[in-house]
Amino acid sequence: MTANTSSISSLSNYNRDKELQEFDNTKLGVKGLVDSGIIQIPRIFHHPPDTLFHLSNTDSSSEQDQTIPVIDLLSKQAEIVQSIRDASAKFGFFQVINRGISVCLLDRLLDRIKAFHELPPEQKIPHYRRDTTTCSSGGVGFYSNFDLFQSDAASWRDTLEIRLEQFDPKALPEVCREEVIEWDKEVKQLAKRLMRLLSEGLGLSRNRLLQMSCIERRLMVGQYYPHCPEPNKTVGITAHTDLETLTILLQDQCGGLQVNCHGKWIDVKPVHGALVISIGDTLQIISNDEYKSGEHRVYANPFLNPRVSTAIFSSPGNPDNRNGPLPELVSSERPSLYQQHKFSELVIKFLSKELERKSITSYFRS
Repeated sequence: MTANTSSISSLSNYNRDKELQEFDNTKLGVKGLVDSGIIQIPRIFHHPPDTLFHLSNTDSSSEQDQTIPVIDLLSKQAEIVQSIRDASAKFGFFQVINRGISVCLLDRLLDRIKAFHELPPEQKIPHYRRDTTTCSSGGVGFYSNFDLFQSDAASWRDTLEIRLEQFDPKALPEVCREEVIEWDKEVKQLAKRLMRLLSEGLGLSRNRLLQMSCIERRLMVGQYYPHCPEPNKTVGITAHTDLETLTILLQDQCGGLQVNCHGKWIDVKPVHGALVISIGDTLQIISNDEYKSGEHRVYANPFLNPRVSTAIFSSPGNPDNRNGPLPELVSSERPSLYQQHKFSELVIKFLSKELERKSITSYFRS
């Protein structure tokens, strides 16, 4: 049999659905694959060449003239508001420092998220599930790739997911329980402060966005990107925008997060003690495109040490309330760019597609 014939035979024997199910049935995620000693990643993780990116092909030229702003929340109020407005309009991303949350807590939180993902299988498997919305799960679940069965290719990461507005503290893994509960309390206050600043940046009263209850629901994810033996064939997270109103992200010092700015991908360089803030599709719609929902991605981890991050996605408390551009931001000179819709309709659209290149805003444009 020739090499070409062998390759064709291999393609014909590939049963993607079967391999996806077999991977999911292990309940060990990509960490389990790494622990098994693989040197080649399964084909279900192979992404098309034109969608691949990694550390070696970062657009370094863009880094010289484009950086994600780091905003000191101890600066003068007017300066903070203007800096956040500018960053939200240009990038949809910015970092904040001196936000009143202990750096020690942030370090402990990342350490404990890492510890959960590195638990022995018999301690981690009981948390494995695809649906964390059910009462039986206590709003807590562990999985690999939430869109595993919808995407064209899986990505190289595992996730601990916690629905903070409904979780049972006893359902939290003990290894990270204390830190998650403390983090939730702190980040709620930060989210409120940021929404006031974002509201002022739009020329609105400082509590206008908060009065809409658009950050009442909170979903936390603890992401784990183990070493990938073939990082040039897969990704950590595909390019997408976040559905929610606001995302608060804590990344470790490994790097890997990139943001699309006018077609050029730039690194969000880690700053110890900083939190990364991103605007979601919901806030882009509410602001009538004054703010931008930032497209971002994460490359597969080529390093031996795992990459760890945690994010909280804040979204409207009542998914059946109708939303659209705020009346104060609509005029004859700048008409409404979006239809009125329910947040639940955004969610349905989001879940009906794979994560790759998701931008829900296009579905609701007027």
